[in-house]
Amino acid sequence: MIPYSDDELKVIGEHINTKSFGGRFTFKTPKYNTPITPKENVALCVKREKPLWFPSSSDFLNIESRTNLDHVARAEVMDMGPPYNDEDKGGKDLFGVEWVYVPTVGGSMVQPGNPILEDVNDWPEIIKFPDIDALNWEECRELNSCMNETTRSFYVTFQNGIFERLISFMDFEGAALALIDDDQKDAVHALFSKLVDMYKSLIDHYLDILNLDGVLFHDDWGSQRAPFFSLDVCMEMVAPYLKQIADYCHEKGMWFQQHSCGKNELLVPAMVYAGVDMWQPQTMNDVEMLREKYGDKIMFSIAPPSVPRDASDEVIEKTAKEFVDKYAPTFAEKPFMVSTFFADPRFTQAIYKYSRIALS
Repeated sequence: MIPYSDDELKVIGEHINTKSFGGRFTFKTPKYNTPITPKENVALCVKREKPLWFPSSSDFLNIESRTNLDHVARAEVMDMGPPYNDEDKGGKDLFGVEWVYVPTVGGSMVQPGNPILEDVNDWPEIIKFPDIDALNWEECRELNSCMNETTRSFYVTFQNGIFERLISFMDFEGAALALIDDDQKDAVHALFSKLVDMYKSLIDHYLDILNLDGVLFHDDWGSQRAPFFSLDVCMEMVAPYLKQIADYCHEKGMWFQQHSCGKNELLVPAMVYAGVDMWQPQTMNDVEMLREKYGDKIMFSIAPPSVPRDASDEVIEKTAKEFVDKYAPTFAEKPFMVSTFFADPRFTQAIYKYSRIALS
């Protein structure tokens, strides 16, 4: 292993960041004099090959290109183009479904009560799949090729995953019922299979332009109290198609991350079956239990202790060291991501330092 040196905390530049999404989540991210790049360290975590430090949120770079109309509709554009104003957000997604932007929550939703699909058996006549080849990929190349220079773990997000897509077609109640209705199940399988082909085509087009390390697949599976469906239903109706997408990413040399809001700890076996490499669970999930049971198969995110903004340097150093000391002995076998998205930069730096020392 490479021994730690204080020279690693020297700032040698600034990481590339996207500059759109209305500027809401645009930060300056310093680049440190690390012995390997964050990209390389994340890869070691995924492979469980003795990473050098605990990766944090700042070790990743996300793109949600305006080329994919889902991102525009969902008000989730994050690329190198000009920012979107609120009046530009929402509208039609890839399938022509209309989304309405809600400024008070900073996101979009399909107006409920008028689903375009009431019975999944009718999808071949009603659902018009987009021509992925016809999207403006040249614009994507011109705007975003500069992101290939990043030394962080670079990934593309897909909004509207398999179940979320079904919700957008049918509203929530209809989508949930379709997963357990014997008269609709075969049609759901056929629809999901065709969706997989579409996602693979999107992946291929992005890889033609961008040197991606991973894919994040956005598919919410639960509420604050429980999943939307049982593990058995997930294994039968959703996980096989998630697995096909994850397998495709792995074939292309990329990691695969599931984004899934809600109390979904009961569905983690389905994620493991599907080959999901990472999941960042919300805090209503028992993350300690999940890491103990599944941490050798899937990376979770762990939120470090909250530190007040006016905390002294001594308090920050002590808190970071205690956090690292707790997890370092098992980190190589059960790595995780440190959720530091809104953390004090001093704390992120301290976690880097103490985890480097502990793992060297």
